[in-house]
Amino acid sequence: MTDQAVDIGGAAAVTATTPAAGSAHDWATGEFFGRRRELKELRADIARTGLDTLTGRKVPRARVLLIAGRPGSGRTALAEELARSVAADYPDGALRARLTDPGGAPVPTEETARDLLGELGITGPPGADADTLAEMVREALAVRRVLLVLDDAADAEQVDPLLPDNPDCLVVATSQGPLTGIVDVRPCTLGGLDTASAVALLAHLTGKVRITVDPTAADTLAEECGGQPAALVLVGGWLAARPKSSVADVTKHLRDLPEDPFQAHGPAPLVRAFRLVHDSLPLPAARILRLLALAPAGLADAHTASALAGCSVSAAQSTLDDFAVRGLLHPAGEQYQVPGCLAPLLLALTESQDRPSERQLARARMLERTVRQLQSCRAVTEPEGSPARKKLAGLPRALRFANAPAAAAWLRARQPALLAAARTAVGDGELDTLARRLVAALVRALVAHRGTEDAAPELYGLHRLVLDVAERRDLHREKAAALLNLADLDARTGRTREALTRYRAALDAGRTARDPYATVRAMESVGGTYQEMGDYPRAADWYGRALAQRLARGEHEDGARLYGRLGAVHTYAGRYGDALRDWRAAAAGLRRLGDLPGHARALSEMARVQEYAGHPEESLRTCQEAVEWARQAGEVRLQAALRLRLADTLDRLGDPTAARLHRSAAERLMEEEVPAYEIRSASARG
Repeated sequence: MTDQAVDIGGAAAVTATTPAAGSAHDWATGEFFGRRRELKELRADIARTGLDTLTGRKVPRARVLLIAGRPGSGRTALAEELARSVAADYPDGALRARLTDPGGAPVPTEETARDLLGELGITGPPGADADTLAEMVREALAVRRVLLVLDDAADAEQVDPLLPDNPDCLVVATSQGPLTGIVDVRPCTLGGLDTASAVALLAHLTGKVRITVDPTAADTLAEECGGQPAALVLVGGWLAARPKSSVADVTKHLRDLPEDPFQAHGPAPLVRAFRLVHDSLPLPAARILRLLALAPAGLADAHTASALAGCSVSAAQSTLDDFAVRGLLHPAGEQYQVPGCLAPLLLALTESQDRPSERQLARARMLERTVRQLQSCRAVTEPEGSPARKKLAGLPRALRFANAPAAAAWLRARQPALLAAARTAVGDGELDTLARRLVAALVRALVAHRGTEDAAPELYGLHRLVLDVAERRDLHREKAAALLNLADLDARTGRTREALTRYRAALDAGRTARDPYATVRAMESVGGTYQEMGDYPRAADWYGRALAQRLARGEHEDGARLYGRLGAVHTYAGRYGDALRDWRAAAAGLRRLGDLPGHARALSEMARVQEYAGHPEESLRTCQEAVEWARQAGEVRLQAALRLRLADTLDRLGDPTAARLHRSAAERLMEEEVPAYEIRSASARG
């Protein structure tokens, strides 16, 4: 394909604004076509008495309205028009979620709930299950008056967990059929538009002249399209691109189309209209359109289309713009969304007309482009002159970001598509090397722009993807790393038992891979988990194993840290002799390493243990030594905290005058009102 923009307009470029396929609503002008009776009935249903009220019981949940219809019937557009018309009654706003992905698979409740929480400004715990997240959604909506639009529900099981326990909320769901199992659901079944509305939509798309000069042909065309908004939009776009063609011409073209092999993928009028448009496109444009079936989450921008088709970014952008004008794509910010009614048709077409090797190559190009964009997104956060910034300078201009805020905005806007790309790449199983690179690049970009804590929910899902690939490919080193990352997130969110199981699995994987880092890291983490659980003997055992490994490899800094962890668990267990031995070893190791603040802190912990053991005079001497080392290290906050410790100890030894002097000194050190490094005495135990 050349780098020239692909002209898909036929005899003339399309200049009219066209609604997206499946819509009877022009999003640019706000004009809505038809469905007035359905809208009136839906609004009346909101206030209509329900079954619970008739039986004398209080309404326990939000009212549920169902808009049922086949893909392309305009059910989503009707739901949005209803939401717009009643928005003033729901001051806390509207929430939206799509419950079926472009490939036709139901979206997991966990994912939907997490997205809804995100819209509410609430972060769901990393790794939380569907029940926990759905409960959080219900709790959040219980104190709000919101409108919840759930689009393209596959069944009642997707909708029911999200229903607010609040009669002041309204839920509008769209689906192909009934949602059996939801009590008192209000169904509104859509057929085709009435003839007058269908003709009005055609006139809006093509201009009124051609409709006015041949009204009978317009009525016939509306009937040929079955009144389906999606079919009418596609046919209207075809006519708008061909000002010399008449309404009768397109009707004849539709009737002359042979029987379509893709009839099972949508209503017959929609399938015929789509084939008419697709087959009339130049071959390069038709190929780009088909390959958009591979776009993650049905979202595409110029880079996605360029990589899929192997054309220039400018050519891809021009083609996408033309597709949007024709109603083949729906604008979504800086991206385009493949309409849900067209996604299965595009997939069926690319599987029939493009060789598997071509589709695989297109996926590989798209993933490689995405990896490079993510690397650029992360690199722009690095300091000037760093290796990452130097590498960034060598990338094409189209892949570079002007600054970190621009990269962060891109990452935020593209996150749904990026996460979908990672899931699809891992699930495909044929491009595991690229999938691993993509996940790694996405993790680094999220951490660089949002930080580990803020991005934890997304990171949890990405680490699970890494684990899937590692288990499939017997990559034990990567399996150990993924398990350690997942266990860390489990531990932070209080799932201690799950964390312990994963740490032990990581230890096994690290040993199989002969990875000393993963092995000792897992040992130490198992010890930390037992410490969190209050099982101090096991914690000390695992810390001891990790310490032996560290010392055997000459890792003295980590060894000193582990001596400190051992001292802490022995202290908690009341084994003060062992605790003193370990803290003394930690202090000596830190002094040899030149870590004076660490040395002072280790001495302060020794003083604490000595006081716990009933040796206040020894504790006093050790604490005074710690103060001197803290002074040499320039640790003002630590000096202040240690002087408070000294004051407490002196009070117990019967020297209140000296205690007051140390407290006064501590107050002077804290004059800048910097929070002190708090070290309490034995009186604070328990």
